[in-house]
Amino acid sequence: MRLVVLVSGSGTNLQALLDAQAEGAPIKVVAVGADRDGTGGVVRAALRNVPTFTCRVQDHDTRADWDAAITRLVSAQAPDLVVSAGFMKVLGPDFLAAHKVVNTHPALLPSFPGAHGVSDALEHGVKVTGCTCHWVDAGVDTGRIIEQRAIRVEDGDTVESLHERIKVEERAMLVEVLSRLAADRTWRTT
Repeated sequence: MRLVVLVSGSGTNLQALLDAQAEGAPIKVVAVGADRDGTGGVVRAALRNVPTFTCRVQDHDTRADWDAAITRLVSAQAPDLVVSAGFMKVLGPDFLAAHKVVNTHPALLPSFPGAHGVSDALEHGVKVTGCTCHWVDAGVDTGRIIEQRAIRVEDGDTVESLHERIKVEERAMLVEVLSRLAADRTWRTT
């Protein structure tokens, strides 16, 4: 299954996909796109000779122009699926009409959507949180859930310590979900 992976940060989810690909998973990262310069994800891709591109919102007159530009860049790679791997931008209607997109989120949706899922869960005092893999729709973390994994909140957890444990499970979940989707292509028509 051909993947374009979108990143905004260090690229640890991307690295899990690149490692899984090297180990024989039925996925191929054909390109990596970033929404800003200097991401670790682009560096990780370059180390594996995966083509990269950057499409910054501020380089376009309107958000719609950015959406059209990133849609063109991703479409040029002819992916079967797009993976939002720590990509911190909401994809617009043109993009979502053109591509099926999965995302991971560091909380058990529908609880704690948005950019601060881990800190929101801690502040709320939950005893169990986790991660979710879901289809991307026009909302923020509102798409249909594909898979979830639970993580126990330990006494003394900080946002950083909890997030690190969630990331470990999130990476494994993402590889497993994509491997299942590669084997069962019925999702392409839903």
